[in-house]
Amino acid sequence: MMSGHSKWATTKHKKAVVDAKRGKLFAKLVKNVEVAARMGGGDPGGNPTLYDAIQKAKKSSVPNDNIDRAVKRGSGAEAGGADYQTIMYEGYGPSGVALLVECLTDNKNRAAMEVRTAMTRNGGTLADPGSVSFLFHRKGVVVVPATQEGRTLGEDDLLEVTLEAGADDIHDLGEAFEVVSEATDLIGVRTALQAAGLDYDSAEASFLPDSQVELDADAAPKVFRLVEALEDLDDVQNVYANFDVSDEVMATVDA
Repeated sequence: MMSGHSKWATTKHKKAVVDAKRGKLFAKLVKNVEVAARMGGGDPGGNPTLYDAIQKAKKSSVPNDNIDRAVKRGSGAEAGGADYQTIMYEGYGPSGVALLVECLTDNKNRAAMEVRTAMTRNGGTLADPGSVSFLFHRKGVVVVPATQEGRTLGEDDLLEVTLEAGADDIHDLGEAFEVVSEATDLIGVRTALQAAGLDYDSAEASFLPDSQVELDADAAPKVFRLVEALEDLDDVQNVYANFDVSDEVMATVDA
């Protein structure tokens, strides 16, 4: 999931739901489940990270059978699990946009080569470790649909439910809200939403930028192209970037 605000985030949100590259999305979500099961065991009741990985996969219509097999591979109940490593690449895109590229790979050399190629072909450059990551902070992000069983939620409704659980900020994405907390409060916020009977699309630790670069109609498509080229790579799980695109610019780009 790409973080950035306004219409851009909403567009991405819709795109993820009806992703034509659904097979690719499925593979990434299944990998997520397998890694979570390896790290904390195969019982979602005792492994909140696995619970959230399974929920996200289900929300994206990944078949239950694929999810169950991933849990078994990860927990060692079934053979065939891969030894995935998390690697974070840092870089800059057009207009000086900072990028964090999170990979989950069983082949470090392949991942490095593919990320480098996607960067250089789309106007980006890789940067030294630590030179970009300080611009971001690890946060918990829960995405909550604005319309729930016929009623429309407001920011106040969500604050009322999540404030005591640790919510710091709420971003209005139009059709959904992002409830942001410290990464350590993510499970508490998600649990508070569930206790209040509210549905959510995903709950995960994410990297959010401290400040954002406003993109104009010339720069936006170039940055989008780079982000999409990176997201297309099998080894890439997430791309985080510090840009924002206004609704006006987004309308021109869409047109």
